Amino acid sequence: MESTTLLHEVASQPIGLDHATRAAIRRARTGIAAGALLIPNMAIGYVPPTPVSTEALVKPDRTSERTLLGVASMLGEPVGYAQEHGGDIVQDLFPLLSSVGRQLSTSSGVELAFHTETAFHPHRPRFLLLLCLRGDSTAATTLCSVRDIMVLLSASALAILRQPRFRCSVDESFGPGPARHGGPGWLTPAMPVLCEHINGSFEFTFDGELTIGIDREAEEALDEVRNAIESARTSLTLATGDLLIIDNHQAVHGRSPFTARFDGTDRWLQRTFVVNDLESSTNARTGRIITTRFD
Repeated sequence: MESTTLLHEVASQPIGLDHATRAAIRRARTGIAAGALLIPNMAIGYVPPTPVSTEALVKPDRTSERTLLGVASMLGEPVGYAQEHGGDIVQDLFPLLSSVGRQLSTSSGVELAFHTETAFHPHRPRFLLLLCLRGDSTAATTLCSVRDIMVLLSASALAILRQPRFRCSVDESFGPGPARHGGPGWLTPAMPVLCEHINGSFEFTFDGELTIGIDREAEEALDEVRNAIESARTSLTLATGDLLIIDNHQAVHGRSPFTARFDGTDRWLQRTFVVNDLESSTNARTGRIITTRFD
């Protein structure tokens, strides 16, 4: 509810951005060929010590939320997902002791595998925004653009990736667990990993932990993808005030492991998701919260 109120506020009183920054964000709406856009020195206001639990989260200054939602609104429609942080449109990401070694946004001691955000979801976001409230010099956000992946793939792998020969298991936070590990997990219908749009751009949908091929050739194509990502990957360390916009069609992302201290000085990001429009999720949404279930 608070995020909805803030959205109304930023609509009536837009956040202050210089002309060049506004122009870069407007261009990003049609796609970011490099996969991501970094905007430094964004207003975040007063940031208290990093919480050590979700129950300890207290943040009276809402400057960072206004900044994040202001930029998100320029790109499309900010949304939340019912299973992610209770459906919050602005999500606070900081290390939790219970998540240290898990493939979750609140982990720390494990590398987050390269992935398209919610690759399994029929209403996955077009953009993912990360605003850094407190950085950690040892924690790197990892990135790889689809254009850098494609140039490293064989012609046969590219052809196979365009075919509906892949399925994706649901993320741990959304459902009963990955089916590929023998559990009762949910799998998508067969789908391609690579789609070409009418304007010549490509949409890449891949999760290094959750995407599987339905036959041997499809698995071999995925092996090529993983090798290409390892060859072409880049990384950046977010600093306080940095805003990273990731094009969820044009890039996969992850995060390096780091050591959380749980002493008020840990890395703290805020995240929001953006879809192109709300109409496509009308039957699977309450307000701005997408409610698709994966039972």
